[in-house]
Amino acid sequence: MSQATAYPATTSSGQPVIILKEGSSENKGRDAQKNNIFAAKLVAEIVKSSLGPRGMDKMLVDSLGDVTITNDGATILKEIDVQHPAAKMLVEISKTTDNEVGDGTTSAVILAGSLLENAEELVNRDVHPTIIVDGYQKAADKAVEILNEISIKVKPGDKEALNHVAQTSMMTKLVADNSSDLATLVVDSLLQVSEKKEDGSYEVDIDNVKVEKKPGGSTSDTRLIKGIVLDKEVVHAGMPKRVENAKIALINSPLEIEKTEFSAEIRINDPSQMQKFLEEENQMLKAMVDSLSNAGANVLVCQKGIDDIAQHYLAKKGILAVRRAKESDMTKLAKATGARIVSNLEDLTSKDLGAADLVEERRVEQDKWVFVEGCKNPKAVTILVRGGSQRVVDEAERSMHDAIMVTKDVLRKPAIVAGGGAPEAEVAAQLRDWANKLSGREQLAVSRYADALESIPLTLADNAGMDTIDTQVELRAKHGQGKKWAGINVRSGKVADMLGDDVVEPLAVKEQIIRSATEAACMILRIDDVIASGKMKAPPGPPGGAGGMGGMGGMGGEY
Repeated sequence: MSQATAYPATTSSGQPVIILKEGSSENKGRDAQKNNIFAAKLVAEIVKSSLGPRGMDKMLVDSLGDVTITNDGATILKEIDVQHPAAKMLVEISKTTDNEVGDGTTSAVILAGSLLENAEELVNRDVHPTIIVDGYQKAADKAVEILNEISIKVKPGDKEALNHVAQTSMMTKLVADNSSDLATLVVDSLLQVSEKKEDGSYEVDIDNVKVEKKPGGSTSDTRLIKGIVLDKEVVHAGMPKRVENAKIALINSPLEIEKTEFSAEIRINDPSQMQKFLEEENQMLKAMVDSLSNAGANVLVCQKGIDDIAQHYLAKKGILAVRRAKESDMTKLAKATGARIVSNLEDLTSKDLGAADLVEERRVEQDKWVFVEGCKNPKAVTILVRGGSQRVVDEAERSMHDAIMVTKDVLRKPAIVAGGGAPEAEVAAQLRDWANKLSGREQLAVSRYADALESIPLTLADNAGMDTIDTQVELRAKHGQGKKWAGINVRSGKVADMLGDDVVEPLAVKEQIIRSATEAACMILRIDDVIASGKMKAPPGPPGGAGGMGGMGGMGGEY
């Protein structure tokens, strides 16, 4: 790492020229590239062992001592505080992949790391990084084209295919044992809230599937509620705890006497006037409750507060009320029950009310929650995730998120490929044949790209305790014989037909993995100069210093 240098060191009169401020550092050429590639490879190494159904979990402990146990690539990289700037790019691709398609985060990082590792060999053989980048981008375009050719088109809304996709996503997680039941819940929930478009595909907003989690019971107690679960309790002990054939009013204004916005003073000369004043307030609150009752409502969900006296009147009318509901829950309730959110109680009519078969307060572990169930055609539903402990429930929720996302991917783009590294091995085989037709050094980059794609099935094999060299030979042989869905069956530890084993993934996920990994690798390869500004002088800390990742030091020192 060279310290701040002058360009040129001195002028003709001998005056030194300093460009970077004191304490800055610069890392040029091969050194910079090697440094960045090494950092990216290390990040890929962290998540490598968590790929696939035989992948291991990571225990992450944050600075406050909170523990997360997961094998979700995006969660692992988000929780560890990565400092190196090149390594941060790999964290970003895992985030992007997670937000876009929900699965394949670990694969994207492993592929990017492998692409950089193979590029390093070419750089050491004096192939210019720009040529490698061009070759990689051509290879990525060709890979996506091959994937589209070999993918299997499914009927949008084909329940069986969607079930297999959701199940494959969960087979790699902690909830693998219950994956078939949970997959059914996920598919049912998404088909319930999706809207069919004219061209036959579906439009899905996954925000309409609310995932609530609560430790207790076991993962098999997870269930789908055709309606909404509110993590609130009924506000008054005198109210009914169970209402059948519910008529639900959604109000987003308070059932309270509003204070005036400007300071006002009321002069009372006579004690009886005081009594009248209080009675008037009560009458106003009673009128609010009456307008609810007259509209035919027997359940009230209020986004704001409900006055104690209003609670008393509601209880007398036999109306079940919940207060301070979240705005997002109000919106979901409106979609689930068909109610309209009303701001002014005086405008409330029977047409504004939503309907549900049952509204009931139930005890879930230590808390009381209100369940709104049995909505006719709900466009918002809830999955209540249960599990033996908080850690299990947290990981089960992450698994459900991935499964919901991959099912949504297939609903939006109804095409699937087999899992188990089969499509990567097939694309790698076809890319090698294509590379032989290219002239120039790009041919080297494309064949290296094919090798990098094979890192996915080989990592799966490695995590399953299989011999990677034997596996690679067998995999190439089978794909050479035209068996395009030959992949790694980690359960049996053999190379097998993955489509026949119903291990399938969305085409959209594979495309996203290839695109994001290639972009990240190309961006890192193009960097040949890292200039880090000097560290800020920090105030002296406590003796011994803080723990955490040393070495980077605000990028001022060596890394």
